[in-house]
Amino acid sequence: MSRRQVVGGLGAVAAAVATPALAEGGQGTAAPMEDPTTKYPKPPYPAQSQPWPGLASRMNPRPDHGETSYKGSGRLAGRKALITGGDSGMGRAAAIAYAREGADVAINYFPSEEPDAREVLELIRKEGRKGIGIPGDLRSEAFCTTLVAEAISGLGGLDILVSNAGRQQTHASILEISTEEFDWTMKTNIYAPFWIIKAALPHLKPGATIIATTSEQAYDPSPDLYDYAQTKAATMNYVKSLAKQLGPKGIRVNGVAPGPIWTPLQVSGGATQKKLVQFGGQTPLGRAGQPAELASIYVQLAASDASYANGQVYGSAGGSGQP
Repeated sequence: MSRRQVVGGLGAVAAAVATPALAEGGQGTAAPMEDPTTKYPKPPYPAQSQPWPGLASRMNPRPDHGETSYKGSGRLAGRKALITGGDSGMGRAAAIAYAREGADVAINYFPSEEPDAREVLELIRKEGRKGIGIPGDLRSEAFCTTLVAEAISGLGGLDILVSNAGRQQTHASILEISTEEFDWTMKTNIYAPFWIIKAALPHLKPGATIIATTSEQAYDPSPDLYDYAQTKAATMNYVKSLAKQLGPKGIRVNGVAPGPIWTPLQVSGGATQKKLVQFGGQTPLGRAGQPAELASIYVQLAASDASYANGQVYGSAGGSGQP
């Protein structure tokens, strides 16, 4: 056979292999497009309140963390992740997504959040991944050190650290915030990541990632979130500082800045009832975001194909954010 006949024959074989897929899927099998303004419930939301820290399982409507919607593709196969605040909100969405992308996951949560945490761990294990629950109070330096040690022991290492847990309480005036409450917010949102990152760093290898959850409050603070907003501005700043410090070691540090997201933070003292009922209605999309809508951001920042993303803050605020 001539070279032309050989090449032509190969082309015919390739066409024969490709044709059924093209005929079956046309331009592919992408999911139908969805209107983001109507994808999830819009305000007004039912008035509701829970004792801090609240449970996602008792919210109305119940938040979507991707329990049934997130589909993985092996992007984090073999990775080992520790997520604080992994029982609900963005931490839960990240935990579910990480497991479906092939990672083993340890989650930390406040002891009273055990019912939500059990649901997350069950979903992780359903994917055939290792799921470890480590309850405790992040205001304790000793516990933060133990948390990292237990996660590394249980997972067999650590590649991804997501510092997500946070405390948010609304106060109309600075005069209403006691020193004890101020200290509680600072210890949870600022001290804990400091202690946890210090404990984890000796175990992180080149290629590892640290992801922090900051907020739109970092750059557009609400008057009634005086202390919380400060901590989120500090979080955004430490992301950029640590990225410069750890980048040369091959460890990337990035952040996610959510806007108004429907989580237990809001129903357990993080928002007034007036604000809660219309939560997220002021955004261009006209609704609160759902944790599931941020899951892919946490995956992207942890994945190796985002290797040049360092010191970045990815926003997700329904059209009103700045990052």
